[in-house]
Amino acid sequence: MGLNPNAFDSEVEFLKKMAVEAGTLALDYQRKGISADTKDDDSPVTAADKACEKMLVEAIRREFPDDGILGEEGANQETKSGRRWIIDPIDGTKDFVRGMPVWANLIGLEQDGRVVAGVANCPTQNTLCWASKGGGSFANGVRNQVSSISDASLAVVCFNGFHKNGVAEMGQTLLDWITQVWSVRGFGGAMDALFVAMGKADIWIEPKAKPWDFAPLKIIVEEAGGKFSSFAGENSIYAGNGYACTPGLESFVKDLFAK
Repeated sequence: MGLNPNAFDSEVEFLKKMAVEAGTLALDYQRKGISADTKDDDSPVTAADKACEKMLVEAIRREFPDDGILGEEGANQETKSGRRWIIDPIDGTKDFVRGMPVWANLIGLEQDGRVVAGVANCPTQNTLCWASKGGGSFANGVRNQVSSISDASLAVVCFNGFHKNGVAEMGQTLLDWITQVWSVRGFGGAMDALFVAMGKADIWIEPKAKPWDFAPLKIIVEEAGGKFSSFAGENSIYAGNGYACTPGLESFVKDLFAK
């Protein structure tokens, strides 16, 4: 028997509601003016990040007290149920601080080590995307479907962070590879992945990221018919890097990491 497509309906409705509330809270902070502190890993954090994570954690503990929690801003609760909620309260804090409208609120649900549901809310783009295992992928209620493009010369590639660790070592290999595509864009991570899921872009490459950056985006892309992997070929959000693409371009992407 296949997986019940309605198996995570209640969790998805909770995810959507909480992501929208986090977006509203973040916008309130942004309107009042914000500044960022620097964390130990040199990434920025604002009062809005912390407030959004606190609100989300409190809601999860009320609704799902036996579930675990992993949050970018320090939330860490062991699971008693085999499930864990993975939170990035504001993905794209640099964009958030500078007023660039490409940040998102990300929440994923993991069950027995596999992502089974997720939501990405992009308030400044009026875009709410969600997905669940076997239940499909959606953007504002419209089902997502990755593109059918299989020719690299027609592909739109979203590359997030040419300045990140590990990219310089790719050097000429990356330059030779990327000159084969139709267009290169970069919208900051979450939007890149969502564009792949919606069929507006064809490849998303993320050289360095954490599990909370990947969790909901992975299932949103996969349920839209796309492929997700680490550079080393692992279907995991814990490898520290990753890519998503339409199936017809998977071999082209693998060529980049095989060299």
